[in-house]
Order: sequence, then C-alpha cells, then structure tokens
Amino acid sequence: MKKKIAVITGASSGIGQEFAFQMDERMGGLDEIWLIARRRDRLEELSKVMETPARIVAMDVTDERDMEAFRETLAAENVSIRMLVNCAGYGLMGRFDRIPVKEQLGMLEVNCKALTRMTYECIPYMCKNGRIIQLASSAAFVPQKNFAIYAATKSYVLSFSTALREELKGKSIWVTAVCPGPVETEFFDIAEKYGSTLAVKKLTMVSPQRVVKDALRDSCHKKAVSVCSLPMKAFRVLTKIIPHGWFLSMMGLWN
Repeated sequence: MKKKIAVITGASSGIGQEFAFQMDERMGGLDEIWLIARRRDRLEELSKVMETPARIVAMDVTDERDMEAFRETLAAENVSIRMLVNCAGYGLMGRFDRIPVKEQLGMLEVNCKALTRMTYECIPYMCKNGRIIQLASSAAFVPQKNFAIYAATKSYVLSFSTALREELKGKSIWVTAVCPGPVETEFFDIAEKYGSTLAVKKLTMVSPQRVVKDALRDSCHKKAVSVCSLPMKAFRVLTKIIPHGWFLSMMGLWN
C-alpha cells in the first residue's frame, strides 16, 4: 500500500511552518508530512510538536545535488502525495542597482527555479484529487518599485500556477496560488536589509495563521487563487482595472 504524504518546502519558519501545524491538525489520513528546509534543528523542533509522523528532509532546494537526492528518494519510496506546498522563498526591498546581483539572482533561484523543479519532481507521485499550493504574493498583481525582482518572481509563480492548473485538471490535480499581502513572519528581517516597506503596506499586515487557514480552505474548494483579507482582495480588483503605470506613479509619491 502506498504511503500517503504531504510535502512542505520552507517548513522551518513562517508560513511554511504554519502549514505544517494546520495540516497536522486538520488533514486526516496522512502517514507522513515531509518537512523540507535547510535548518535541520528547526525541523526537528517542529516535528516534536506534531502528531502526524514527520520526515525531516534537510536540504537546499536550489542545490542540484540535493534535488537529485530528493528525486531519488521519491522514486525509491512507495508514496502517494496528497498535497505539495511550496513555501520556500524570500524577497529583498531596495533599488535594483543597489542590491548585490548575487542576492537578486538568489531570489530567482529559490522563488522560481526551485519551486518549478520541486513541482516537476512531485507531480508523477500526486494522487487523484491531490492539491498543489504555490506561495505567490499580492506583489504578483502589479510591478513594484523598489521590489522589482521579488514582484517579478511572484508574478511568475502566479502565471505558472494558473497555467499548470489547466494542464492538470484532467488528472484531477488542483493548483492554488496563494497571494497574501504583508504577513507577520521573519520575512521582513531579510526583506528590509537594503530598504524598508511602505508604511501603508504594513497597515494591511495579517497573521500567518489566517493566511494558511484561508489557503487550505480555498485549496479544498479547488480555487485557482487564494487572497487573504478584504484590502488585498480589493487591491487585486483594482490592479485589473487601473493601468499599472498609475500604480507605479502613486507608489513613487509615497516613497
């Protein structure tokens, strides 16, 4: 009999960790939850408070050797993936020409390349009515001054997820892109290394518990996009109506 599992990347902190908590509490019938992140010590601490057996996979999702090892593990194990949650990622605020290029390329590696590779490797093992949750952002809705690369990576995640959803419908695998605004996590400890976010954005801050609760509900209902909070839902509608150039101009006035 195949082992029923869920896979979570970026599980050592923030939204990824909260997915582990809530899936442990709410998803019955799982044999294991695979927790993926670089920080083994944090994954071990997390596993101690979970009721569902956790498999710790300490790896760097941008490292080719680690990804090959993960692919081989999937092939060797008799698993059926009920849910894949791609949460690994980070952002940096500041002018494009003032942030070291290595760190900016790192955002592309984690937010886009690694997410794509992890999705590709897991799809062959997804069960019927399986779910894929991809963590995008409300930054995906419109280009962001002083957040250029991050917003572009999340736009990729949203576009990729929307297209992949259509491709996988025939297999009864459902993809949901999660697009929250600012969330109360460690994200800003890294993001504000070279610049700070607009104060108006922080007024819309929500908890990771709320984001994950909404995401799991929307995934259950087979929704293509999950947007947490009324302000972010209104923002999404406005970005479909108002030209993006206007948004960029308004953001420039606030900076």
